[in-house]
Amino acid sequence: MAKPPLPMRPTGWFQVAWSIEIAVGAVHTMKYFGRELVAWRTAAGRVAVFDAYCEHLGAHLGYGGHVEGEHLVCPFHGWEWNLEGRNACIPYESHPNKGRRIRSYPVVERNEAVWLWFDLDGRAPYFEVPDLFTAFGDGKTADDYYPPVPAATLYRRGLELHPQYVLENGVDFAHFKFVHKTPFVPEFTRHDFSGPVSYVDFTIAFDAGVTQDDINSGVESINAGLGCSITKSWGMVDNRTMPAVTPVDEHTCDVRFTVWIGRKPGGDGPELSPYGKAMADYVIEQFEADIRIWAHQRYSDPPALSRKEFEGFTALREWARQFYPPKGTNDE
Repeated sequence: MAKPPLPMRPTGWFQVAWSIEIAVGAVHTMKYFGRELVAWRTAAGRVAVFDAYCEHLGAHLGYGGHVEGEHLVCPFHGWEWNLEGRNACIPYESHPNKGRRIRSYPVVERNEAVWLWFDLDGRAPYFEVPDLFTAFGDGKTADDYYPPVPAATLYRRGLELHPQYVLENGVDFAHFKFVHKTPFVPEFTRHDFSGPVSYVDFTIAFDAGVTQDDINSGVESINAGLGCSITKSWGMVDNRTMPAVTPVDEHTCDVRFTVWIGRKPGGDGPELSPYGKAMADYVIEQFEADIRIWAHQRYSDPPALSRKEFEGFTALREWARQFYPPKGTNDE
């Protein structure tokens, strides 16, 4: 296996769960960025993500901890912690401990997922998780698509790859023919790496005789940092996808993939239809073909790029540098 040489604690938004996995009152254990974490949902429906250990005597809040109203309660001595990680109640004292706080993380629920903001320096979020529908500005909403979770999703745990691999895939026109066995070669129409949110679009030409006027299929992608990507495919199969790669530790990442398939006329039921399931399975199969490469890839730096590849890969790698901490930066 090839351990990714890139830093595994980049700044940005990273998916840590699908929303349905964290029910009201639930405490969900997980490990990301080398840290034990818990996610929990209050009675009012708000989600929080904390470091997993109680600041009192260090009990793990994911093993026996429970939610009461808007507080997370430690299983050891019943200390209660609010959404900001501050102690709200010590059941055998008249006052809480105002000096201690469990580390909490900025959290957003969007696109049926729970996103955690991670930054080694503790900076507040400076860009947003894009909405899968409003971000593309075509007027479509979630009602135009079959519900994706859980039937149109993929979850692979503990793979030795890196979030940047997925983004580099987006500028790699040459792999489509060899990995995905497609009869077309993408023609990139947009490379915009001017800010923390980047845009990569391409259209699809099926052979050398197809003119620009004949092209009626393509993909638009929006990348909010290294951990959050959304794509819109138009023309062949109306679908939107959300690949998400989240570092677990210095060696591995969890991979999630969510697929929205456009409804057929009359297909307005609450469940994923047989057509929607078949199309989603096909899209997931294509993504799995990429995962097979990424999970055994040696990251080449500098890479041996062809002339046509140089611009896209160089621009993306330069853009990606902004999300990594300076060399020598410690976790704490």
